[in-house]
Amino acid sequence: MKPKRTNHVAQMRAEYDFDYSKAVRGKYYRRLLAEGSNVVVLDRDVAKAFPDSTAVNKALRSVLQAKRRRLTARTTRTRAKAARAG
Repeated sequence: MKPKRTNHVAQMRAEYDFDYSKAVRGKYYRRLLAEGSNVVVLDRDVAKAFPDSTAVNKALRSVLQAKRRRLTARTTRTRAKAARAG
């Protein structure tokens, strides 16, 4: 026998309700789809080095640029070496 389905809202105690009865499902759904949402929690020592998200983004972009340069340099050296080898 299947258990009876009950209304969970009716079962909730009044003191636990807070404002859940007034909640709207998916209120920010479309905004999150359009804007995206990436939350990153920094350790305290790292957070002290960056005053705001602009500083974090600037540092991460410089790391990405350095990585791209390094990959390009290796590829060029490898091709040149292969061409010399014949």
